[in-house]
Amino acid sequence: MLISAAHKSSGKTMVSIGLCAALTKRGYAVQPFKKGPDYIDPMWLSLATNHACRNLDLYLMEREEIVSNFNRHSAQVNLVEGNKGLYDGLALDGSNSNAALAILLDLPVFLVIDARGMTRGIAPLILGYQAFDRDIHIAGVILNNLGGSRHEAKLRAVIEHYTDVPVIGAIHHDERLSIIERHLGLMPSNESHVATAKIKQIGDAIAEQVDLGKLLEYSTMEPLAVARKAEVLKIHCGDKVRIGIARDRAFGFYYADDLDALESAGAELVQFDTLRDTSLPQVDALYIGGGFPEMCAAELEANSELRTQIKQAIDSGMPAYAECGGLMYLSRSIEYQGRNYKMVGAIPGDVKMHEKPVGRGYVHLKEEQLHPWPRPSSPAKQIKAHEFHYSSLENLPHDSQFAYRVTRGHGINGEQDGLMLNNLLASYTHLRTIGSCYWADRFVAFVQGVKAEKASIPTHAVIN
Repeated sequence: MLISAAHKSSGKTMVSIGLCAALTKRGYAVQPFKKGPDYIDPMWLSLATNHACRNLDLYLMEREEIVSNFNRHSAQVNLVEGNKGLYDGLALDGSNSNAALAILLDLPVFLVIDARGMTRGIAPLILGYQAFDRDIHIAGVILNNLGGSRHEAKLRAVIEHYTDVPVIGAIHHDERLSIIERHLGLMPSNESHVATAKIKQIGDAIAEQVDLGKLLEYSTMEPLAVARKAEVLKIHCGDKVRIGIARDRAFGFYYADDLDALESAGAELVQFDTLRDTSLPQVDALYIGGGFPEMCAAELEANSELRTQIKQAIDSGMPAYAECGGLMYLSRSIEYQGRNYKMVGAIPGDVKMHEKPVGRGYVHLKEEQLHPWPRPSSPAKQIKAHEFHYSSLENLPHDSQFAYRVTRGHGINGEQDGLMLNNLLASYTHLRTIGSCYWADRFVAFVQGVKAEKASIPTHAVIN
């Protein structure tokens, strides 16, 4: 099923989390998917189902790759949460909309409608969404933010009289079901110590107000024809390497497919906590993904032992890859809400937070010849990725070197991204191992090469 909405902020994420929790509690194996680039919603959906949420992106991924991904991870119940409204998307023809994804995967759509203040006007809304694209099967509606039982009764009567779309659920307004929002969406579940309790609360409310039996009945479908798995060019990989990955309240933005790809390429992922661990584990490289380090800036600053070790490791040539929040952490400092916080200092620049986004949306990159990672025999002419950041990296040296030229998006300075220092590559861009962008294989191959090179250097004792 695809859970979509008439417009953003209709409550589809809350409904999706609740459905995942309620169905999982009933004993179903539920596989969550999220349409488009997103880290935060998938974290909540993963926690609600105990299954890693997978992202399906019509802009970044080939169609056959999406079908392969969907088939490969399918379970008893496959729930896809849309983004924005059902017909919203970048392309005028709707080719990367939620509706296009529903058609590609042959998914019935359940439309979440924020019905505050609505009565008879809900009928033309539903009829319009049906008529706009007859290839879309709107299997039912889930009414949200209802004012009470009388409001619900009126809406049910109107919908039953004017449309043939069944009402699958009617959720009354309840502040307890809301999740704190931030500039990039919901608060990440890894920051909320009450996330598990919140998911249970939402799941229980959804189970009471949504007809789960009807939802499953109207969602029954035949399995999709098996699509040819999208080909990804592989880099020759050598011995296994250990890559330290920061996973804690400050850093949690990782795509499950990327982690799978790193392991498939020969990496053992060793987690460490930037807030609590005072020393790095024994690793050959570092991977620090995105997150909200500014929200944990005081704690990150206080852990000076780990910051010092990370700087020493990077300065001495340990391979490292950092995205967005990771880049911020490796800088000299973060300026946030009138205060400056000391960070690792491996990057000779300072981060400043802004009230409005500096870079947000899809990114196109051209790779420079200086890029340090091994190149495949047929490199991509253009790398498609995305960025979400309200910060800027300032005061960099004039002779700084970059791995990418930005042809769409902002990156570090509006023209370049992928700062290179020693064996560190740090960017605001978030890469995905999809299509022709197989960064995970390249990074692992780079780590293996550096490790092999160090092993080949003899150690001599010099006596004066």
